[in-house]
Amino acid sequence: MNSIAVCLAQRPVGLPGPECFTLREAPLPTPGEGEVLVAVYFISIDPAMRGWMNEGKSYIPPVQLGDVMRALAVGEVVESRAPGFAAGDWVRGAFGVQSHCAVPAKGLSKIDPVLAPPARWLGGLGMPGMTAYFGLLDVCAHREGDIVLVSAANGAVGSVVGQLAKARGSKVIGVAGGPEKCRHVVETYGFDACIDYKSEQVARRVRDLAPDGIDIYFDNVGGETLEAALANLRKGARIGICGAIGDYNDMAHMKGPRNYLNLLIYSARMQGFVIFDYAARYAEAEAALTAQYRDGKLTLAEHIEKGLARFPEVLAMLFDGRNTAKLVLEV
Repeated sequence: MNSIAVCLAQRPVGLPGPECFTLREAPLPTPGEGEVLVAVYFISIDPAMRGWMNEGKSYIPPVQLGDVMRALAVGEVVESRAPGFAAGDWVRGAFGVQSHCAVPAKGLSKIDPVLAPPARWLGGLGMPGMTAYFGLLDVCAHREGDIVLVSAANGAVGSVVGQLAKARGSKVIGVAGGPEKCRHVVETYGFDACIDYKSEQVARRVRDLAPDGIDIYFDNVGGETLEAALANLRKGARIGICGAIGDYNDMAHMKGPRNYLNLLIYSARMQGFVIFDYAARYAEAEAALTAQYRDGKLTLAEHIEKGLARFPEVLAMLFDGRNTAKLVLEV
């Protein structure tokens, strides 16, 4: 049996296409001392992948040309040469877009496939859930009674942000694209309302739903939705910048919000963050999220596509809105 990997062949301009990647086949690697051989079954497809393909300074080094495309994934230990890990263990780690890998056991975390399906540990019980947890509670300093606006509300991060805020006594307004997604945000995730940015004027609808303004805006998209939030702040509001997926394929022409001085007018603040800022506290977030999930108070979903060779096509789904939930590639 061989291992198959998706490698970065060239740096994309705009939306990454199939020409940016190549498939590489090689014999199965042999784990060294302190390593495990993992059969990768589910790969997380995340907006951050687009940034990892670019050259330049960022919060993490770019993927180098010819290297396996970076990705978080879950899989099963096939062979172990590391204490504490045995064949049959389910683990999560930065395995990349490939079918097998030999990796140091240090930094891996075991997952419980009985508590939740393996792919779920890449979504609400994984990095997206932790991003929602720290972004809402730490960066946005959530307080009971806050009015919270969340963009990409049907996504892996946004859906968890809304549920956490609702559980803590907030009115939660989502923003999503299309009537089906908006209906899902309200009926499945329990948001109070959801604005369809494709057919509604977001700033006006926020004003209708929160006439006294919003206390928190959790931003996953940037652009006009960020401007709509800035136009509807309440005094002391907090904005957490988690992402700007609307601009990832044209970073050279990103535009900042024209109405950012509302931060001054309303004594508000806007702060960016990445999940790696909270690495020392991952266990705290995972414990809180799994407890809420175990108690039936956290609804999670995945959109699973199959086939390693389809990686470029599946990645593109993030940027044209075809995914209906947390996007995962099944190897």
